[in-house]
Amino acid sequence: MKRMAILAAGCAAIALAPAGEAQARGQYEASITRTTYGIPHIAADSWRGVGYGVAYAYAEDNLCLLAEEFATVAGERSLHFGPEGKLALGFQEVDNLSSDVFFRAALDLPALRAGAKAQSRDVQLLAEGYVAGYNRFLKDAGADGVPAECRGKAWVRPITPDDLLRLTQKQMLLASSLALAPGIANAAPPGPAQPKVAMNLPRPGELGLGSNGWAFGGEATADGRGLLVGNPHFPWNGPNRFWQVHVTGPDGYDVMGAGLAGTPIPTLGFNRDVAWTHTVTAARHFTMYALTLDPADPTRYMVDGTSEAMTPLTVTVPMPEGTPAVTRTLYSTRFGKVFVAPQSGVTWNAATAFAMRDANAGNNRAMETWLRIGQARSVGDIKSVVSETLGIPWVNTIAADRNGDALHADVTAVPNVSAAKIAACSTPISGLFASLATLLDGTRTECDWDVAAGTPEPGLMPASDQAATIVRSYLTNSNDSYWLSNPRLPLPALSPLLGNHARELTLRTRSNFTETEAMLAGGKVDRARVKALTFANKSLAADMVVDPLLALCADQVEATRGCAALAGWDRRFEASSKGAALFRAFWAKAARIPGLWAVPFDAADPVNTPRDVATGKVGDKLLTALNEAVAELDAAGIALDAEWGSVQHWPVGSERIAIHGGPGTAGVLNYQDARPAPGGGLVPVHGTSYIQIVGFDDDGPVVDAILSYSQSTNPASPHFADQTRAYAAKQWHRLPFHRDAIAAQAIGESKRIAE
Repeated sequence: MKRMAILAAGCAAIALAPAGEAQARGQYEASITRTTYGIPHIAADSWRGVGYGVAYAYAEDNLCLLAEEFATVAGERSLHFGPEGKLALGFQEVDNLSSDVFFRAALDLPALRAGAKAQSRDVQLLAEGYVAGYNRFLKDAGADGVPAECRGKAWVRPITPDDLLRLTQKQMLLASSLALAPGIANAAPPGPAQPKVAMNLPRPGELGLGSNGWAFGGEATADGRGLLVGNPHFPWNGPNRFWQVHVTGPDGYDVMGAGLAGTPIPTLGFNRDVAWTHTVTAARHFTMYALTLDPADPTRYMVDGTSEAMTPLTVTVPMPEGTPAVTRTLYSTRFGKVFVAPQSGVTWNAATAFAMRDANAGNNRAMETWLRIGQARSVGDIKSVVSETLGIPWVNTIAADRNGDALHADVTAVPNVSAAKIAACSTPISGLFASLATLLDGTRTECDWDVAAGTPEPGLMPASDQAATIVRSYLTNSNDSYWLSNPRLPLPALSPLLGNHARELTLRTRSNFTETEAMLAGGKVDRARVKALTFANKSLAADMVVDPLLALCADQVEATRGCAALAGWDRRFEASSKGAALFRAFWAKAARIPGLWAVPFDAADPVNTPRDVATGKVGDKLLTALNEAVAELDAAGIALDAEWGSVQHWPVGSERIAIHGGPGTAGVLNYQDARPAPGGGLVPVHGTSYIQIVGFDDDGPVVDAILSYSQSTNPASPHFADQTRAYAAKQWHRLPFHRDAIAAQAIGESKRIAE
């Protein structure tokens, strides 16, 4: 039966290829060479071979993770793990039943299949190869070769093209529909059968999406060539972990970098001429609509004075054996899916409901975009690609090339809604949601998205109305809006959907500008200096607050212990820093104190304002926050002067790897979001992940990199924690891109797979 299932999956994959292609070639082939830290170098002379080799190598490192993800996007978690279990869906915790209902309802397979067939031949072959490569690994591994964590599990199964389509679409929705998944899955007409859901609309920054990226142009660098620093902040667990890979494919394609689970090529990285990275954009990728319902039927809504029926979709979720399946009917409108977020006031009653329309729903263009980026020869090429395809889902693109040009493109799949339309289509309650989402009037056709000529899908904002800048100085982004990617080069106001304009920056962005400008003031940028910048672990909040706080301590006996600990702190989040844990706990409370700063934000000086602690007004509250932080650490059994690395660590068996880096909210560039660990202390759940520093010499890219959480999620793998130890020691790895370097770092013999 297993062999027949694999054969069926392979036949289904062939159906995705252009007519005659699979029959003409009839073979998949790739070679896999592993180098230091287990990084795979995939070589293939066809795009099917590329997908085949990448999937095989990824499964070698992360089979259980990927197999579980395929079960998730198929809506099968309740069946295999129970409906009340939890999972990290995107960047939030969701129950399995809500996840299953969401994926069975929100992913339109017929539309995804049609979209896949509309993509280029190369992208279709990549997908076909990926399905075949994953299934080939399962065949080669056999029952005994599956890692212990998922051995014998029914959800470890061959996949079909539909599985890959679902997974790819899920990644497109991370910053939009997926963030609202429980609200979509549990939306029902008013009545006793309404499911209960506790959900707020996520606030900016609450999704855990982050990153830093720098592109230095020839005017800023010591060698006059471009220099890129990529520092994405992504989860340490789950399918959104990065994985390093080098792909040498047809048509001169030669790209090294990293991607997420299910991606057949690197989605950030470098080739011989250009390097790029991504940071999560501040743009909004969906809009909300307020619906006025037909008084006679809560599943009908009024548009231009006419009653219009919602479109029902009934889905059935299988349950564990002996438990009846769960059936739910969800509803959509011309303005998108109906959803609820009761804690935010988004409800469905007899009079009103809310819908959300997602610019990334059905986005099949991303892989084509990344394939073409990998073939770029300049940052101008990258700008053209992201502008033409509008396939980048929810990230900025930051790039530098060997010619010395630097790019920041905040160009993504965004609703084409202008400031004027937002104003004209506002409702009496739109202001209540303004900080969370853009709410438009769903009673008028004219409030739907505008259609611009030349966009790949109707209703998307054209690239010409978004932000893209090429300079020879520098550009950077730490997840604030398009407005400032260089404090000397502010951009004019664009649609509010693209982010705030002339508004207060986060402390991490301010720290970025402060540290970058200070580095440039000391001379031209080189590799050593950007390495120091990336892992400096300084806290801008500490630099602004600790001295005024210590001044308050002079006559405060109650705060003596806390003040003494902070007085001895180096104001960094190094593994050896003593007092960092106390400041982390203190700042989580102090940052929320109203009126904290004496000098308010000034759009003319955004890097340096707000500033100066208003100790005369908030001094008592600051001391209270410090005393509460001391009590918190005492209760957790953490010494006030404990070394940070003894508190924040990564467990590997009985080993505890000390992890440097700290909270971005405290203005730490090397961001690590850590949560309480079962055995005490804190473990990172999200933050610095794949870091790459890419420059160029006469022969091509020269790259130092490290992957903080390592390549493999299999505890039995030698590459489960090897790079984690290197990251902890601030060791960089010179990536082998050229043939000789690959041979010098090779681990064992190359593996050739074919069928």
